Amino acid sequence: MAATTKRADFEAIFPSLAQEILASAKGYGVPDAAIQWFEKSLNTNVPGGKLNRGLSVPDTAIALLKRPLTEEEFKHLSILGWLTELLQAFFLVSDDIMDNSITRRGQPCWYRHPGVGMIAINDAFLLESAIYVILKKQFRSHPAYIDLVELFHEVTYQTELGQLCDLITAPEDNVNLDNFSMEKYIFIVKYKTAYYSFYLPVALALHYLQLATPANLRQAHDILIPLGEYFQIQDDYLDAFGSPEVIGKIGTDIQDNKCSWLINQALQRATPEQRKVLDEAYGRKNSELEAKVKKIYNELQLEQVYKEFEEKRVAELRAQIANVDESEGLKKEVFESFLAKIYKRSK
Repeated sequence: MAATTKRADFEAIFPSLAQEILASAKGYGVPDAAIQWFEKSLNTNVPGGKLNRGLSVPDTAIALLKRPLTEEEFKHLSILGWLTELLQAFFLVSDDIMDNSITRRGQPCWYRHPGVGMIAINDAFLLESAIYVILKKQFRSHPAYIDLVELFHEVTYQTELGQLCDLITAPEDNVNLDNFSMEKYIFIVKYKTAYYSFYLPVALALHYLQLATPANLRQAHDILIPLGEYFQIQDDYLDAFGSPEVIGKIGTDIQDNKCSWLINQALQRATPEQRKVLDEAYGRKNSELEAKVKKIYNELQLEQVYKEFEEKRVAELRAQIANVDESEGLKKEVFESFLAKIYKRSK
């Protein structure tokens, strides 16, 4: 994009937003101890990540308008970006409990903080509810208010359906590779990741700028969902083949029994002997068994399979982007920017 939002400028919006959320709770006479708890939850779980989803909202608007944002536009679009980060925080706090995860962003998961435990379930609910508190306060008079509300509701529902399919397909305590399939994998990726990570920020910007039409929302959807699938497939590839020093973490998909792109590719290609090893070694908390799975990945040349997939998917996306109808209010630059951030990334 010609211009992008400075992270520091975006981050500067959050403290006042958090205070607005807390003020709404104080309005109900919530005791000070609960306000302090809520404040700590907000500040621990919402800022601090990569902020890619949140930053994508003002960045999309800059690309759509092809000019710098006014002060009011920047404030409102950044708030919508932070509501996307609130949604992400709601998902992550919940997901960490369901997955029994240990760390998040280099710190203990919220439910593992001293004294938090299962109170984190209610904290997750509060993070979600805060989205609608702010939408009402900041955008109730906006012509697209109900569209913004419905968009958050729909994307939340879609993500939860993806999470359900993920949880019942690949429970950590019951390894059964017969449950896996590429069809289930694509559904999980599409609904659990692509909608809220890629489609939501662009749709929010279109609605706020009153540029949203059924035609351009469909065109954005048809590019951003395959792009989101590509992003998650790339993430799965990096989990096994990326450098931990570059990625900043050690891959855990094999030991965690994840229904990942790689295991599904392996299942399609494995000989009966290789399949037997996968059945015995996949999804076990054992580094030696994990190494056996990776050996089969290498025997099946999955690194090359991924690279061929990447070039094919990127060519398809570039062709779709080239055909974007800019007369409908969309701009090719929106999608080119997303693709440039992802293509051949190493972390």
